[in-house]
Amino acid sequence: MRTLSLCLLAAGLALGAPEPAEVKLNTPPKGFTALFNGKDLANWQICIPIVERNKLKAKDDDSYEVAVKAANAKHMKHWTVKEGVLHYTGKGFSLQTIKDYGDFEMYMDWKIAEKGDSGIYLRGQPQVQVWDSDRAGGARDKDKSSGSGAFWNNPEGDSAKRPLVKADNPVGEWNTFHIVMRGDVATIKLNGKLVVDKGKLPNYFERGKPLPAAGPIELQHHGDPLWFRNIYIKELAAEEK
Repeated sequence: MRTLSLCLLAAGLALGAPEPAEVKLNTPPKGFTALFNGKDLANWQICIPIVERNKLKAKDDDSYEVAVKAANAKHMKHWTVKEGVLHYTGKGFSLQTIKDYGDFEMYMDWKIAEKGDSGIYLRGQPQVQVWDSDRAGGARDKDKSSGSGAFWNNPEGDSAKRPLVKADNPVGEWNTFHIVMRGDVATIKLNGKLVVDKGKLPNYFERGKPLPAAGPIELQHHGDPLWFRNIYIKELAAEEK
């Protein structure tokens, strides 16, 4: 089982760094910020879909804030934190960052239940696929070799629609994404294996328009239980591109 903690430990040993006694959950590596602090949902809110959000914000009043407050009151109870892990019951709605992100590097540990289905939205767009592809995804995909980590909502024939390799750990075990997003292009590793090599993420909700320069990161509701931890992000400055 590979987790972000083990990946970071291996990286440190490769560089000749002293072996730490223990890598604490939800403690970001140097240069990264923890989107999830392991205690509460301080950086998160219930999702307001990006097109609806833009319309509400364009009113230049408190319409957006009112919508967020109502969504949180209705659905936030389904996202809980226990022992440093973010758990979703599958019965509410998607969770998204309060802040928008443009170009970034991100790590994330995730776990899903048998037959589960979910995804990670980047800039408010679907999606880096997360699923039990042998059961939930495999039945629809008709390709049981197709695992998690690719842009499932991309058109058929797009090289980023399916992962380069199936890198998922067994259902119920932790998995780790490493995502680097620059412009409308992302490179994605799952459990240390390359699954998307410079795949292009289109503007799904406004077809034909450019991908938004920034947007929220979303943990997708698909009616199934989910678990997350070690969600770290580093915004990329111009010189890092």
